[in-house]
Amino acid sequence: MSEWLGCDKPLNLGKNVSEAGSWIDDILKKQFFAESLDEEEVKTAWKEIAGDFIGANTEPVSVKDGNLVLRVTQPAVRFHLEQMKPELLRKIKARFGNDKIHSVRFTLG
Repeated sequence: MSEWLGCDKPLNLGKNVSEAGSWIDDILKKQFFAESLDEEEVKTAWKEIAGDFIGANTEPVSVKDGNLVLRVTQPAVRFHLEQMKPELLRKIKARFGNDKIHSVRFTLG
């Protein structure tokens, strides 16, 4: 048989094989957060968290891997928000929990 296969028969074919179900949940939790934060929930609550002026000049774009990305209307508003970032992050964490959003980024648009 080894002449026909070109090698010796492996000792244990199932040695390094595992069922997908044993690790797929871990991958999905890391990729999508098992207790993920719904982006629509953030968008709905954003004006309440940020206030009228900031809410009118910003829009939540995405929440991924604990990063909230906000679209900002003007560079001056972006500068103002960079100065307020610790306070905004504190308010966000108070609303959604400390483990959901770790940072805030701003993009012009």
